[in-house]
Amino acid sequence: MTKKAHNNKDDISNFSSWRKILHEIIFGIETFAGRAFDVALLVAISLSVIIVMLESVQGIREHYRYELLVIEWVFTILFSLEYVARLIASPKPLKYMFSFMGLIDFFSIIPTYLRLFNIGMHSISIIRSIRLIRIFRILKLTRYMSGASSLSTSLWNSRHKIIVFLGSVLIIVVVMGTLLYLIEGGENGFTSIPVSIYWAIVTLTTVGYGDISPQTTVGQAIASLVMILGYAILAVPTGIVTAEVIKEGKSKGFKVCGKCKTSALSTDSNYCYKCGSSLDS
Repeated sequence: MTKKAHNNKDDISNFSSWRKILHEIIFGIETFAGRAFDVALLVAISLSVIIVMLESVQGIREHYRYELLVIEWVFTILFSLEYVARLIASPKPLKYMFSFMGLIDFFSIIPTYLRLFNIGMHSISIIRSIRLIRIFRILKLTRYMSGASSLSTSLWNSRHKIIVFLGSVLIIVVVMGTLLYLIEGGENGFTSIPVSIYWAIVTLTTVGYGDISPQTTVGQAIASLVMILGYAILAVPTGIVTAEVIKEGKSKGFKVCGKCKTSALSTDSNYCYKCGSSLDS
């Protein structure tokens, strides 16, 4: 069986044997070595992001500064070797270097190396800020999201409905915010229409910060209506996108579970492998 690599048709026939093996490991999508490499890289990326998060906690940073530094350098060296290996194994290294994922790979490792250049005390704070770019490593996880393409297509196909929905929500918050501004007034915190619209958005989305609240009976009645309306509105975009996902799956010849919405089910399947529901009902 011919093994696919990197979803492209670039010629690697002129590669030496070891470069072909490296290409298959890094870019292979159907080989055991390729899958193992992807899983190992996924684990390393996840752990490195966790380290970045832990380092942002002052208590942990103060007590485990040296340990975090060592772990960070270990991950940086690993990702640097991966970056170099991708350049060696890629049929078109420059194309990879300037691709979106290539730039993400580069900018996720370069901040740690900038620490080696101690250019005065003032620059230390700047380098420390640049190190936050390491969080970009999490964007590399998109390599493993097989359903991202289907979801993005569904979102794009439903863009007109979503725009109409967002327009309706905008009209509601403007009208409700204006009403509360007229009813409550500045003495109750509704000092302007923009502030009142802010209150309407917070209330409609059921966030409810509580920094502004109506004090009059009429204002509280309107607020109650906005709250109830918020629960109904939150379900609308979910329904729009779900309908498009199901439609997308059917257009590709797949079955979609009507209960748990699992897509890309084989047309020969009678039951959903995830929830066990009948696919013919």
